[in-house]
Order: sequence, then structure tokens, then C-alpha cells
Amino acid sequence: MLEFLIQNNIVCHAVEAMLFASIACSVLAVVITQINISSIGFTMAHAAFAGAAVGIFFSINATLAAILAGLIVAVLLGPLSERAKISPDTALGVMFGMTMAIAIFFIAYMQSLGRGFDASGLMFGDVVSLFREEIYGLAVISIVTILFIIIFYKEITAIIFNQKIAEAAGIRVRPVYYAMLFMIALTVALCINIIGGLLLYVWLVTPAAIAVQFCNSIKQMFIVAPIIGAIVSVSGALTGLEYGLPVSPLTAVLFSILFAAAIILSPRRRISMRKE
Repeated sequence: MLEFLIQNNIVCHAVEAMLFASIACSVLAVVITQINISSIGFTMAHAAFAGAAVGIFFSINATLAAILAGLIVAVLLGPLSERAKISPDTALGVMFGMTMAIAIFFIAYMQSLGRGFDASGLMFGDVVSLFREEIYGLAVISIVTILFIIIFYKEITAIIFNQKIAEAAGIRVRPVYYAMLFMIALTVALCINIIGGLLLYVWLVTPAAIAVQFCNSIKQMFIVAPIIGAIVSVSGALTGLEYGLPVSPLTAVLFSILFAAAIILSPRRRISMRKE
């Protein structure tokens, strides 16, 4: 898709993958951070990680297994928190521990069987060994995510403001909430091979955390967060491939540096300091 700009196919595919992954994750990051369910980021990431590990063990397509695992977590989250009388955040913590244990078990078991399984790609991402179909999938999920936010913008903003008030106002809170969980699950599953299960949380939180330092509305955040995510991710891909550095870990470091700079330069921080 970007061959007219980047002649090298490996670099082009890496940039495309990081671009589309960052857009989808950054848009969802706004929802995740504003509803205060940031723990869903690492829970979904590790659910996909566990699903991919199980899929590899049983010789099933790792991406499909990761998607299935993420969808299972999305389906179980609501009923688990309601029937166990615990908060969604606590339910996410329990499921995070379970999925992480499953992932580690199957990885360790495959290594003990001498199957020569290298988990580094699943943990830290691999932007070099990509298939064109994976990039198309990321492009599609990016477009679907943006359309989802546009179509259900009123419902999403109402849920962000107050779920109980949104329900009282007749807004379909539960269907939209579950749809958001499914979107997160699909996005995480498609991104795990590119970004890595241990680093996906950075993409699902940090772009929105940076954007909120400079934005005064949710609408602005939905615009600024993906722009930040795309610029940092593409810069990380180009720099990493140019100097032989691991792309996803390097990009995560760049996000961290930018977040620290955003905190220092934030207009909100200066306003709060004046009030004090």
C-alpha cells in the first residue's frame, strides 16, 4: 500500500503494520483510559498471548487462536463480575492471572518437549516476518474501529461520562460495552504478532495518556491519540530497522519518553500548579 513511498518491501511492510496497529490501538486507548478499565489492556493482551501459545501447541493458526481467546475473555468478563459480585477491574485481574499462567505453561511445556518453540515473537513482536494478509487485516480493523467510534460516538461518550446515567437515559449501554470489548479483543489478537503480548499494553494506554495532557474534549482525544500513536510507531519502525534495533521495544521506549515530556509540558499541569 505504501510501496510508492518506501521501495524496500520489508521496511514498507513493517511501517504499514505499525501504522495500522497504532491507529486501531490508539483509538481504543481513548475508550479504555476514559472508562478507567486500563487493566483490560494487559488482560486482553495476555489472553491473546495465551491463545496463540495454545494454538501453536495444537498446530492451530496462532492468530485465529488468539482471536478466539480474546473473544472468550470478552464474553466472560461481564457475567463473571456480575455473578461473583466483584468489580470488572477485579475480574480482569483474575483473568489476567489465569491467561498468563496458561501462556507460560504451554510455552514451558513445549520447550520441555524439545519442540524448539521461540516465544520471543509473541512476547516482543516481529515486524520482519509478516504476511501481506496480516497487514490487510490490520488495515481492516483500523477502519472498522474508526467507523465504530463514529457510529456509536454518542453512546460511547455517554458511557464514559456515567454508565448508570446513560442506562437511565435509555442508552444501550451493555451492547455497546460488549461491542467495545470485542473490538479490543480483535485488535489485540491481530496486533500480537507485530507488537508482542508483553508490549501491547503500551499501545492500548499510552497514546491516550499523552493526548489527554493537551486535549480538552473526548473528540479531540479521538483525533490526537491515533496521530501520536502513528507518528511514534512509524518512527520506531524506521529507526529500528535502520539501526538494527528491536522495533516494538524501541517504540515502547519512545512512547515512554514522549509521555514523560507530555507530563512536563502539559498545559493542565501548569494550570494546576498556578491554582496551588
